[in-house]
Amino acid sequence: MPTESPVSSVLRATPTGVTLAVRAQPGAKKSAIVGICGEGATTQLKIAIQAPPVEGKANAALIAFLADIFKLPRNKVELVTGELSRSKVFLLRGVDTKRAELLLSRLLVDK
Repeated sequence: MPTESPVSSVLRATPTGVTLAVRAQPGAKKSAIVGICGEGATTQLKIAIQAPPVEGKANAALIAFLADIFKLPRNKVELVTGELSRSKVFLLRGVDTKRAELLLSRLLVDK
């Protein structure tokens, strides 16, 4: 039985795109994908983000960062849960699971 890749475990297909489970690290020296943390249903993509966790700045920076990675307009990236938490779920509208998995796998290999 094939095992699920760590990248596919942070993604969930929805009728309008995919959701991406993220663990944010605000206040970092630079914004970057750090890796994968957790396992099973709690697996998250760990992203260091330069913006501080003040007045929604880190959330806005995460939306911009994900929009840039997935080549989406910012209005296609929506914070679904975790506005005040480091654990967040984003909806990437118009992105299919295969495309997201391939892109994230490439970014993680380049680390």
